[in-house]
Amino acid sequence: MKIPFNKPYFAGKEIQNIVNAAYWGHISGNGVFTQQCHDFFEERYGFQKCFLTTSCTDAFEMAVMLMDLQAGDEVILPSFTFVSTANPFLLKGAKIVFADSMENHPNIDLGKVEALINEKTKVLVVMHYGGMAVDMDKAVELAEKHKLILLEDTAHAIDSFYKGKPLGSFGDFAAFSFHETKNVSAGEGGMLAINNNKYIERAEIIWEKGTNRAAFSRGEIKKYEWVDVGASFLPSDIIAGVLFAQLENIDDIQRKRIAIWERYYQGLKHLEEKGLVKLPRLPEYATNNGHLFYLQADNRKQRDEMLNFLNNNRVHAVFHYLPLHSSPFYTPQHDGRALTNADRFAETILRLPFFYELPLDIIDMICEKVAEFYHS
Repeated sequence: MKIPFNKPYFAGKEIQNIVNAAYWGHISGNGVFTQQCHDFFEERYGFQKCFLTTSCTDAFEMAVMLMDLQAGDEVILPSFTFVSTANPFLLKGAKIVFADSMENHPNIDLGKVEALINEKTKVLVVMHYGGMAVDMDKAVELAEKHKLILLEDTAHAIDSFYKGKPLGSFGDFAAFSFHETKNVSAGEGGMLAINNNKYIERAEIIWEKGTNRAAFSRGEIKKYEWVDVGASFLPSDIIAGVLFAQLENIDDIQRKRIAIWERYYQGLKHLEEKGLVKLPRLPEYATNNGHLFYLQADNRKQRDEMLNFLNNNRVHAVFHYLPLHSSPFYTPQHDGRALTNADRFAETILRLPFFYELPLDIIDMICEKVAEFYHS
């Protein structure tokens, strides 16, 4: 039997929450469980206002609608990220300006960002790869200096912190993912966190398809009407019920996932000490939220050979990501700058199986297989 790359985890109350949503007679969006999820994030992490969405992609799209970008406005974002980070900006006619990764970490190299900013630049996007924080003091400084909207891609970064402050609480916006590969999951799902008051009132309208139905449901107005642009961003309350069951167990989930990460690190450390692999680097200012575990090979040929070796030995390992600036879609639009660090990470990163129920002895076996590849 092959060790899967991912296996969805169920905390225990998901089915009961689905049944409760049906019993209470509200399985469409913005029901009891939706509000409980919103309350959880706002109270635990101090986000000013949260909106569950059907995906992290939708969270990005909702944020971009709130930004009111014009055609030709420029957005700086990392090339080493998932396509959902870029697509919503292109749909609004904005121009993407890709930034390189750091030399020693896949996160965006903020030291090279300021040279990319001009009078057309409106947005800076930072992505916390593997749940490990970007230097948010620098990101906030750049955004404030150049009057940019700051958006955090927190798809990997639930329950992770920068100098003690939760990721997702720095930017005007933060987009979270609850895909089945994430620490807490609803199968598919996402959330937009908003930390700038000027966007909150309109966000509720855009979230409700451009209507003021949420205010109507609270009895604040006598009828609801179409008052703005919007889309159907709300997930079913059934999905929110699944997510809330996970959120109630987040401390246990995090303890287990961090233990898995540490087991991998200790099991592979001797290979790094011999100069055979590179392991993830955790900056001083960041915390490890146990989202994923990767190692770096010397080059693409070695990485691909290791992928084949592990998969042939019943270990489902994968690579991550293909840089967006060199994708078939975006290459013709890229300005030609070499993004050497993003390319290097794309060619050398290998991700190992990672999920809540992964036994420690299986992790040890995976580490032994990695060592076997190098010793052969």
